[in-house]
Amino acid sequence: MKKSATYRDAMTSTSNVYTHGHHASVLRVHKWRTVENSAGYLLPWLERGAAMLDVGCGPGTITADLAIRLSPGRVVGIDPSASVIADAIANSGRAANLEFRVGDIYALEGSERFDIVHAHQVLQHIADPVAALRAMRGACRPGGIVAARDADYEAMTWYPADPMLDSWLDLYRAVARSNRAEPDAGRRLLAWAHEAGFTDVTASASVWCFATEADRAWWGGSWAERVTTSALAEQALGRGLATQDDLDAMGDAFRRWAAHPDAWFTVLNGEILGRA
Repeated sequence: MKKSATYRDAMTSTSNVYTHGHHASVLRVHKWRTVENSAGYLLPWLERGAAMLDVGCGPGTITADLAIRLSPGRVVGIDPSASVIADAIANSGRAANLEFRVGDIYALEGSERFDIVHAHQVLQHIADPVAALRAMRGACRPGGIVAARDADYEAMTWYPADPMLDSWLDLYRAVARSNRAEPDAGRRLLAWAHEAGFTDVTASASVWCFATEADRAWWGGSWAERVTTSALAEQALGRGLATQDDLDAMGDAFRRWAAHPDAWFTVLNGEILGRA
């Protein structure tokens, strides 16, 4: 696999480049997410009537679930992608207490304040997560909660071993860092929160585990497609970090993994709850 130390255009840009992009294989995974499977650490804080801002909401499945749980409290989901926001609106059921709009995590200023400001799998994709956490705290009411959960790619592990899956992980981390992002964000959330000025922070962790036949087919199939045809593939090819043959071999490795009767894959996620 071809390697490159840096991708200078990305490294010197001040804008965020989303490593995953919005390919159908990516959105299928995003639409699987709910409060139950992706924000369990938040459940004790979800009191009916509370107002919440969901930052980087994507297609909005977690956001819509939050709106049901917090009703009649107002829930607002923002995302920088207009097409993704349009999708979220189309699939949200138009609950009276739920709103989606295009928005920037670094620009949350305004008169509106929320009891909870939440970001799921967002801080790993941006160039300045500390500034983002400060902005999230600024959008909280005094005493409110800032909540964030992010995967830690280096901590992901699987069975059975496959050298091409090792190559996939190396490639993903290289592409993400060429976007000035941090793929191993989970372990850094507490440090970022402290750097952002939070003094009352609770850190935790939870996992996604894919080990049933259906889960393996879904997870492995999604990544086989993602690594060969999504924005991740385009970035890897465009930056000289991999060849199409490399990507195809990684896709085949995910399909082999998914077909194995004993296959197991776990994703470690770091979590923080910070008092504003």
